[in-house]
Amino acid sequence: MTDTVTDRFLRYVVIDTQSDASSPTQPSTSKQLTLGRILVEELLEIGLTDAHLDEHGYVYATIPANTGKNNVPVICFCAHMDTAPDFSGTDVKPQLIRNYQGGDIALPGDKNRIIRASENKALKDQIGHDIITSDGTTLLGADDKAGLAEIVSAARHLIDNPDIRHGAIRILFTPDEEIARGVEKVDLQKLGADFGYTLDGETAGTIEDETFSADGVEIEITGVAIHPGFAYGKMENAIRIAGAVIDRLPKDMAPETTRGSQGFIHPVGVTGVMEKAKISLIVRDFTEKGLIEKEDLLKKITADVLASYPGSTHTLTVRHQYRNMKDVLDKHPDVVDNAIEAIRRAGMEPVRGSIRGGTDGSRLSFMGLPCPNIFAGGHAFHSPLEWVSSQDMEKAVSTIVELAKLWEEKA
Repeated sequence: MTDTVTDRFLRYVVIDTQSDASSPTQPSTSKQLTLGRILVEELLEIGLTDAHLDEHGYVYATIPANTGKNNVPVICFCAHMDTAPDFSGTDVKPQLIRNYQGGDIALPGDKNRIIRASENKALKDQIGHDIITSDGTTLLGADDKAGLAEIVSAARHLIDNPDIRHGAIRILFTPDEEIARGVEKVDLQKLGADFGYTLDGETAGTIEDETFSADGVEIEITGVAIHPGFAYGKMENAIRIAGAVIDRLPKDMAPETTRGSQGFIHPVGVTGVMEKAKISLIVRDFTEKGLIEKEDLLKKITADVLASYPGSTHTLTVRHQYRNMKDVLDKHPDVVDNAIEAIRRAGMEPVRGSIRGGTDGSRLSFMGLPCPNIFAGGHAFHSPLEWVSSQDMEKAVSTIVELAKLWEEKA
């Protein structure tokens, strides 16, 4: 077995672990278990004797404490195994570009797909790095297999260097993060950690302590079905009603027209026949107030559209997903402060940021495990233009090690 973080990453990305929001099972796809078993094998080989895959698809393991201090907090490092349903993760063919010297990166599997330097500003900081991409026909899977590789590599380093003093460290690898179900069945009592860090961010040096608050919304419409030859004045087509609702969504409240601290309403799926149709949406905002306002707007739009269809009915269901972890982390400033210091010790200038999305840490924080997000080094997640730097993954490994050292030193 080769041991570099890049070697591990290249092994992991070729395993298809795409999750499926339409599946009722946990994990949502059995293929995620394939990677889970491989990760357990590697952790056992490293020497983590309690590494195991549970019945819900979670990987748990422990790096035992090697310090004489008995008051060192128990840290958890977490990453997710699944890749996003947004784009294919089947038959990933990674390409490694050594000693990148700037410019655009052509993807050999699809000549129309090019990682353009003008659209990827972070590439200017990658001169001399080894860049990994897909071939353009799939996503790469750096989200979050970079995080997996970094945590396993850091575990290996700590086990192989017992002179590095640290407290007990828990490892948690989750399924189904991309469909907002990543921690639904985590056993926090078994995990036994005081706080955690997800390795699921982008640019090297970034620590994120704020996320969107998020809900899912489903609008189910029942129209009036009748033979089209006799439909005059009678038919109320559920597909057309759904289209009218979507058409009325504010154009300035979409993901493609918002940035920074602005939230959005985003339709992610539409299904239907003449009699019945369903719209699936996600709603995002950094504040609870903003989230409620957007959901109220959705209710008003739907009711206004249905008012023109007196024979039709609808239901609108809001499903809680996660909330802004800043509300929790502000009560535990040392968790973020130590991450900032660890990033600095690993040779980077820390950048504190907010995520226009969520991580497992969002929900873990509200479950009682304060859990900010540390960079994993990937860019252009959920797309065939995804890429990651080997050197940035190595920096993430160093950050994990420095965090372990810091908490022991300060105990």
